[in-house]
Amino acid sequence: MMLGLRRGRPEAPAGSADAVAAFLDGFSIEVMPRTAARVGDFGAILPAGTRVYLAHLHGTPISDMVATARRLNADGFPVMPHFPARIVENRAVLREWIAMYRGEADVRQALVLAGGVSEPYGEFHSSMQLLETGLFDEYGFTDVHVAGHPEGNRDIDPDGGHANVSDALRWKQDFARRTDARMAIVTQFVFEAGPVRDWARTLRAAGITLPIHIGVAGPAKLQTLIKFAIACGVGPSLRVLQKRATDLTKLLVPFEPTDLVADLARIQADEPALGIEKVHLFPLGGIEPSAAWAGQKKVEE
Repeated sequence: MMLGLRRGRPEAPAGSADAVAAFLDGFSIEVMPRTAARVGDFGAILPAGTRVYLAHLHGTPISDMVATARRLNADGFPVMPHFPARIVENRAVLREWIAMYRGEADVRQALVLAGGVSEPYGEFHSSMQLLETGLFDEYGFTDVHVAGHPEGNRDIDPDGGHANVSDALRWKQDFARRTDARMAIVTQFVFEAGPVRDWARTLRAAGITLPIHIGVAGPAKLQTLIKFAIACGVGPSLRVLQKRATDLTKLLVPFEPTDLVADLARIQADEPALGIEKVHLFPLGGIEPSAAWAGQKKVEE
């Protein structure tokens, strides 16, 4: 795989407004075909060149995925579609998907993950198996990201720990070294910075040095966030939402991740060796509100 250059980032004092703005610079955002279809003009709401992750839920036709990718790429937004191993039936299907993305939408990036279903629909059950096929390299993909779980993943570590997930990340880092792949870890969304810091420290202590992009839920109703958090297995940081839910005055206004991003910016500035590089927005309350929040915070800061 081709190795690209990473863009630099301006330095700023820990906890400062400039540090928050710098941390939001270059944020990415996640969409699905049905949510993307509701946006008339992505260029009106996203900074030029914003990376857009394209989530692939089981049952979504690959033609819809590719059409959405083609639209976004044509508008100047590099697209990173999900490749969930457990919904890919076999190698032939994987090749077909990769070839369609590459040939019809000029996609060169992929988020390779196990997927949100408990049982595989075909011969793959892990992201490592998809990577081992060599098909992403064969079709000239330049960036391959993998999933991270700061608060654990009980589908992989039923005891609530991190052992199996950490072993998988070590394998992926070795894969990056063997193939010269440009890789990063993009995490599940969280609501508290402390677990992220502790998890990143654990990774670095284990010799895992892949860059980390932290998942953050964009502005949304509290009830919506709690629903998604429970469904996605968000762990200890869910208490932030539960505490907020006890304050009736806060139930009336959308939750915004401003405090969380400020905390993450401080961690990034205080401990740059952790490799926490970017924010990845999950627009659980809508694409436009999330994009507007990120743009507004950058202007304000």
